[in-house]
Amino acid sequence: MPTIEEIRKNRIEKLNKMRERGIDPYPAITKRTHQISDVLKNFAKLQKAKKRIVIAGRIMAQRGHGAILFLDIFDGSSKMQAVLKKDRVGDREFDFFTEVFDIGDFIEIKGALFKTKAGEKSLEASEFKMLTKSLLPLPEKWHGLQDEEERLRKRYLDIIFNPEVKEMILKRNVFWNSIREFLKKRNFVEVETPVLETTTGGADARPFITHHNALNLDVYLRISMGELWQKRLMGAGFEKTFEIGRQFRNEGMSPEHLQDYTQMEFYWAFADYTQGMKLVEELYKYTAKKTFGSLKFQIAEHNIDLGKKWERYDYKATIQKYTGVDISKTGLSEIENVLQKLDIKYDKNGFNKNRAIDNLWKYCRKKISGPGFLVNQPVELSPLAKRSEKDQSQTQKFQVIMAGSEMGNGYSELNDPLDQAQRFKEQERLREQGDDEAQMNDKDFVEMLEYGMPPTCGFGLSERLFSFLCNKPARECQIFPLMRPKL
Repeated sequence: MPTIEEIRKNRIEKLNKMRERGIDPYPAITKRTHQISDVLKNFAKLQKAKKRIVIAGRIMAQRGHGAILFLDIFDGSSKMQAVLKKDRVGDREFDFFTEVFDIGDFIEIKGALFKTKAGEKSLEASEFKMLTKSLLPLPEKWHGLQDEEERLRKRYLDIIFNPEVKEMILKRNVFWNSIREFLKKRNFVEVETPVLETTTGGADARPFITHHNALNLDVYLRISMGELWQKRLMGAGFEKTFEIGRQFRNEGMSPEHLQDYTQMEFYWAFADYTQGMKLVEELYKYTAKKTFGSLKFQIAEHNIDLGKKWERYDYKATIQKYTGVDISKTGLSEIENVLQKLDIKYDKNGFNKNRAIDNLWKYCRKKISGPGFLVNQPVELSPLAKRSEKDQSQTQKFQVIMAGSEMGNGYSELNDPLDQAQRFKEQERLREQGDDEAQMNDKDFVEMLEYGMPPTCGFGLSERLFSFLCNKPARECQIFPLMRPKL
């Protein structure tokens, strides 16, 4: 069995033979007339027309010997058999094919359609042309790329041999476009906001830092989908906006968490969180039906039916139900004792009561299948949300809860500039004490609020929702996930 290097060396020799004959192994032009999927779909009509067609694609398999060869050609749309006969293409051309063509090469084939005795739709070649000479062999379908890291690193090969990966990518496209379609039908305007910021905002997260050479300034990659920018647009007179794009959080990796991922956020002036919940429920049902054709999903051990009544989960009551802790009456040391008893792991760097309560909640949410909305979260944990009219210690915030995780986050946006300034100062104090996930004090945003921003509902969801509906880890549902470089 030859090594990879030996195979590569042999293929380079074949490539050089082609160039010595004046043949370009990497031509820019192909005379392809049909995609293979179209040929198979309209086979009878094309065969009856008796016109020669040209297909192009990768050689996936080769069978036969002597004066006839059977090739499986795949162009991304479908696979088709092509037949090379020595008495049809000529001795010289046939021998040339066997001499320099390999499985993995891209080829152009011109010929007439016919069916084999077994009824297989095929193309009998009269001419062929090298389009791309491959230097490395494709892995064997059942033995190559078994390692998960290798599959994700060489995603282009994973897609070739695993149709479900390609199907996932196509569904991912439908997923985001269905969200876009839903919002545009309701007169939301798609906008673009800065990716590089001097002050991050819109989430509790550790940012990535980079340097802007032209301004000689350290800047941050955004941690939200332009939340504070889109709210500036509300103040400017826009009523409905949304953005779909990439955002970045310099945090840990897990089946649910990514550092570089797609997010959608919308902002809706003159609406509150109750209207937001209604719209979000409609959005999730619309997107699920469009993307997956169903409202029912099996996600890990959870059976989810988006079509049933969406529940409401009270933040304080839910934590007390599953842990026995009344967060309004319990101090930090007591909560830490409970975390340890429940064997809940947490980051002690910059640890405070807010982080302790959040860790309790994350333990509790795993027990909830949903779908539903988490409501009545404390003001301390929601620095950008408007206070509840019934209880000033709580906020008008909602989170979509599904399959034990958070699948979206929204609230009636805080538009009281004095309250917002005070909450930013409290977040600033937490940062000074070591909590690098606490929010930064954005004084420019507070100034905008002093000019006035109408009552507004905002909401955001990430590609975590897509990965959960696929019942796969988030990293597997990215097309090219970030990988550690190979040594």
